Amino acid sequence: MDVVASQFEVFLPAEEGAQSVDGPALIGPDGTRRNISEAAYAAMEFVEAAMERGLAAKVTALRLELPIDEAAGAIGMRRRDLRAYAARDEFPFRADKYSEWVKLEDVLQFDERRRSERHTRLNEMLSESDYDDSSSDDDTAR
Repeated sequence: MDVVASQFEVFLPAEEGAQSVDGPALIGPDGTRRNISEAAYAAMEFVEAAMERGLAAKVTALRLELPIDEAAGAIGMRRRDLRAYAARDEFPFRADKYSEWVKLEDVLQFDERRRSERHTRLNEMLSESDYDDSSSDDDTAR
């Protein structure tokens, strides 16, 4: 797994009972085996990969429904920007007297859609470009 400094990932919990005897496990120093979910394994694999590269790792527990400002931090977006997307109904939220609440899964799906759309637009722009590094047109050298 390739991990770079300041890279963040959010891992959602597995469904109830997702551990299996034949699945991933956490083995303690005393040999005690504890079955874990695929989701927990993925999170630990990310932390281990970071530490193997000499990086520190920070683990923060997040609620599955959280205030929109906390959700912005979870996906590395400015609060103001995430609030603007919410105002345009890019993802569902509920408001109470003190805050707007979002489901972490909804915000993660929104962020993935946004990143995918941006990636697609960039690829389209590059494919429409007149730049072609494989040509050897000598006219530009004059």
